Amino acid sequence: MNKTLSLTLMATAFAFGLSACGNQPQEAAQSSNDTATEQSQPGKGVSVQALHSPISEESFQTLVINNLLKELGYDVQPVKEVDYSAAYTAIANGDATYHTVNWDPLHNEMYKNAGGDDKFYREGNYITGAAQGYLIDKKTADQYNITNIEQFKDPNIAKLFDTDGDGKADLTGCQAGWGCEAVIEYQLDAFKLRDNITHKQGQYAAIISDTITRYKDGQPVFYYTWTPYWVSGKLVPGKDVVWLQVPSSANPRNEDTTAPDGKNYGFAVNSERIVANKNFAAENPAAAKLFAVAELPLEDVNAENTLIADGESSPEQIQQHADNWIKANRATVDKWLAEARAAAK
Repeated sequence: MNKTLSLTLMATAFAFGLSACGNQPQEAAQSSNDTATEQSQPGKGVSVQALHSPISEESFQTLVINNLLKELGYDVQPVKEVDYSAAYTAIANGDATYHTVNWDPLHNEMYKNAGGDDKFYREGNYITGAAQGYLIDKKTADQYNITNIEQFKDPNIAKLFDTDGDGKADLTGCQAGWGCEAVIEYQLDAFKLRDNITHKQGQYAAIISDTITRYKDGQPVFYYTWTPYWVSGKLVPGKDVVWLQVPSSANPRNEDTTAPDGKNYGFAVNSERIVANKNFAAENPAAAKLFAVAELPLEDVNAENTLIADGESSPEQIQQHADNWIKANRATVDKWLAEARAAAK
C-alpha cells in the first residue's frame, strides 16, 4: 500500500470515529429524556374513562382526579354520566375505568352484586365523614320538642308536616334507585311509620328545592339529605334545621348505626371511595396509587357544592372549581403524584 492511500484510510477512519463519538452524547441525552418522560408520565398512551352519577355536585371530585391522571400522562376521556348501578356494572366489565362516588357502606350491596373485590380495586378513603339522615326545621322541633322520628306515630306531630292534606307527614325523600331509598323504605316498615309518613320521591334536586322554598315561606319541613351536599349550606343543621334520631338501628344490612356518643341517626357515617376496574389497577400502579392516597376534605366539597347551588353550575365552571382546588392545594397533590410515580418504577 502506498503512503498516500494509507494516510487517506487513516483520516477516514479517524473522521468516522469522531462522528460516532459525537453521536453518543446526543443518543444518551435522548435516552435520558425518554426515561424522564416515562417516570413523570407513567400513564402515557393509556386511555381512562371516568363515570359519575347524574348528581352534578359529584362532578367536582371526579374532575380533580381526572386532572391529576392527565399530569401522570393518561389519555383522559370526557366523563360519562350514568346511574350508580350502571357505573358499577360498566367498571366491573372493563367498559369504564373508575368512579369516585362509592359510598361505603351505603353502596356495598351494589358493589357486591357487580362483582365485589374480584372485579374492583378499592383502597383508601377519598372523602370521609359523609353523614345522612332525616331533618326538620328547628322552629317546629323546638316548639313541639321533636327529636326522634318515632314521635311521628303521634298523628298530631305527623300532621305538622302534611303538605297534601291527607294527614300524613310528607318526607322529601330519596331518588328511586339510590342506596338511601332501600334504607328509608326499610325503616318506615321497621318503625311502623307507614300510616304516618309518606315517602315523597322524584328528581332530588327539584323536590328539595321545593322544600327549601317552603322553609323560606315559614312552613315546617321534613326531609332526607346527606353531606357533602349543598343543602346543608342553605338549611344549616343546628341553626335552621335539626337532625332527627331513630329509635334503633334498622337497615337491610343489619348494620349498627349508633354513633360513639350513643346517638342514632339511622345511617352509618359513610366514606366516599374510588372504585376502579381491578385489571386496570393491576396494570397501572401509578393510577392505582393515586386512587389510594388521594383525600379530599369534606368541607372543601361542601364549599364547592355551594358554588354550584349559587349558580356556578355549568360544566366549564365546575371544571374551573377543580382547577382552582388543585392550584390552592398544589403541595398536597404533588405528594400524591410523587407517590403515584414512585409506584410505577
